[in-house]
Amino acid sequence: MAIRRILTYPEPSLRGTANDVANITGDTVRWIDDMVQTMYAAPGVGLAAPQVGLDQRIIVLDVGEEQEDGTPGKNLVKLINPVVAESEGEIIWEEGCLSVIDFRAEVKRAGKILVKGYDTDQREVAIEADGLLAVALQHEIDHLDGKLFLDRLSRLKRDMYVKRVRKALREGKPIARSEPTSDEI
Repeated sequence: MAIRRILTYPEPSLRGTANDVANITGDTVRWIDDMVQTMYAAPGVGLAAPQVGLDQRIIVLDVGEEQEDGTPGKNLVKLINPVVAESEGEIIWEEGCLSVIDFRAEVKRAGKILVKGYDTDQREVAIEADGLLAVALQHEIDHLDGKLFLDRLSRLKRDMYVKRVRKALREGKPIARSEPTSDEI
């Protein structure tokens, strides 16, 4: 397993639509293991394959609570070719993203969802979710479609962040996380 570099905005490859995984191979499973290790090391609660430069419809997430010894929770989800099959209601949740450095904002999403996909053993999986799990699943599936949570914000909020990033790039300043947080999706 290896920790992969997480791509950050404005990296163009974050905007592409990921391809379906046609066959789940040993390479697929190794990438997923790398994504899990990368997500925990970041630290974050979710990661999509395009965020580590893989053009495949794969997500991993763990919204479980940290254990007393500081180890991650036991709610690890690995999904291949996930889709939101059903949704209802609304929820507003403050989101952050490992690919959108030092920015958080409230985002409106479906309150309850049903997600279908496949696990690494090629079995179909169905997950009914609400709360943080629903938000995290929708957030990561958005990445597979080339969308960032920034795209769900008002133009004013999005433009504030874009201008800050452009200024930093013009000035040759690195766009780096000031303090990692364990609740970035």
